[in-house]
Amino acid sequence: MVIYLSLGSNLGDREAHLEDACRLLQQRVGQVHQCSKVYYSMPIGYDSNHEYANICARVETSLDVIQVLQVTQSIERELGRTIKNHYADRTIDIDLLFTDPEIVISTPQLTLPHPRMREREFVLVPLQEINQSSISI
Repeated sequence: MVIYLSLGSNLGDREAHLEDACRLLQQRVGQVHQCSKVYYSMPIGYDSNHEYANICARVETSLDVIQVLQVTQSIERELGRTIKNHYADRTIDIDLLFTDPEIVISTPQLTLPHPRMREREFVLVPLQEINQSSISI
């Protein structure tokens, strides 16, 4: 299965946090086939002067989506994220966007495809960069 992820960081060395997250994804989730360049955006949903560094990644994995979610949440904690499910500044945020082939999930822990990805330019632009021809968003 291929899974598309959005990663963001707005605290500390943002680019280093993104690189560390991608390295850990490669080690624990699967082959990271593509990562976008870094895009910058202001926070959405809360007030902060800390700009986000954002990327999207395309990862091939043998894990199921719940396992991917568990691993990404573990990576977030390892890289210093302490608050989840609350809009706040963070060292790293990893969101599961959608899978190929498409898997639809709606649980309190996870909704796929990501319900707000089409509203977020900081997701759409890097997502388009990494896979212009094979996804429809």
